[in-house]
Amino acid sequence: MTRSTALQSALQYLDQGQLFTDLARRVAIRSESDLGADPAALGEYFDAEMVPWLERLGFEVTVSPNPVATGGPFLVARRVEDPAAPTVLTYGHGDVVNGQEASWRKGRGPWALTVDGDRWYGRGTADNKGQHTINLAALEHVLSTRGGKLGYNVLVLMEMGEEAGSPGLREFCEANVAQLRADLFIGCDGPRVAAGRPTLFLGSRGMVNFTLSMRARERAYHSGNWGGVISNPASVLANALATIVDAQGRMLVSELLPPAIPDAVRAALADIELGGGKDDPPFTTGWGEPDLTAAERLVAWNTIEVLALGAGSPQRPVNAIPPAAVAHCQLRFVVGTRWQELESILRRHLDAHGFGEVEVSITMSGAATRLDVDHPWVQWASDSIEASTGTAPAVLPNLAGTLPNDVFADVLKLPTIWVPHSYPACAQHGPDEHMLTDVTREGLRIMAGLYWDLGERGTLPAGVGV
Repeated sequence: MTRSTALQSALQYLDQGQLFTDLARRVAIRSESDLGADPAALGEYFDAEMVPWLERLGFEVTVSPNPVATGGPFLVARRVEDPAAPTVLTYGHGDVVNGQEASWRKGRGPWALTVDGDRWYGRGTADNKGQHTINLAALEHVLSTRGGKLGYNVLVLMEMGEEAGSPGLREFCEANVAQLRADLFIGCDGPRVAAGRPTLFLGSRGMVNFTLSMRARERAYHSGNWGGVISNPASVLANALATIVDAQGRMLVSELLPPAIPDAVRAALADIELGGGKDDPPFTTGWGEPDLTAAERLVAWNTIEVLALGAGSPQRPVNAIPPAAVAHCQLRFVVGTRWQELESILRRHLDAHGFGEVEVSITMSGAATRLDVDHPWVQWASDSIEASTGTAPAVLPNLAGTLPNDVFADVLKLPTIWVPHSYPACAQHGPDEHMLTDVTREGLRIMAGLYWDLGERGTLPAGVGV
């Protein structure tokens, strides 16, 4: 019964084909949450896959309805060996974004797991069915290697609505704080900084999706007859946007900028190299906030992106002034940003620049979080990963994207460690989503090592489980 035995056992789950078999069944379940699916249909993933698997591992499993009527159910699984022992909470989501079947390359599709070289294609392989399959499989093999006793307690929380903004997750956790009490949170989602480098991240940037719109009149008017004497909403909106973000992608609304980057965050990002993969887009020279490294701009700064623009009929333009225009935008932000005030900040900004006719509305939001990079659990996890891989992991203060980490950090008050098993060019949310065999292989080793080391009480940070 050794650590290396546990890691090798976890690898056999891949090498002997069981991971493919299990993941193929899970990919085949069309658990699309972003299209307003029936909550009962989303629950099939739990009933068919997660409940029997976790019960076989000795968990007591409860599936509960979402406090938000339109949201998918929640699963909580408990495996308690000793109430006085440390407890780890892990998380995953079984829902996926819509399949986009028509856009996948020939021979591939979202609901059938297919292999091409080092890539396993299918919806959810990267986000998040493949990742939580790696996570829980590693736990299973450590449990088996230790003879059925981990030496600590495990809670599993899963949802079926992350791709729809995690409706009801905060409310569910607020109502179950005592039942979800733990010493540490470990989740598996998001990408590594690069396929070849193990990564830890300690939180995530927040996100506010907002819409700018203007309606000048009820119908279009001929541009030859009326151009020059009536306003064009598309022109007005384009100029309004230019006061918010400039032609180099730099934010122009000072109230939405983050505080100065802390020295500890700069130090953590100093050795982070981004991009350079064969599927990664080349960086745009001069784009974004000046005097920052690429890692600082992506991880430690705020950005405003225009996600979609609409006016008239782009597919078949006509010689008419459109009656309305719309821009769907997004603020990605770090801890310390006044994101809750975004609507009023933009309202004041637009009014001050003469764009009172442009309306602002908020459509989705999520908070930013960041665990202290010097937290004892961070060093513990980093040491464990290096022992399993021979490589010191990249430690990101927060993911550049957004996850519901605020629920675990702020509601459940847990130190949060995320260990991703994907990479930036995995095509999550798009056609041809995939996972990499090499990353999967290393992910099994990493998670088996972490779950093994949690059972070694002498290695844990002081005060855990007391």
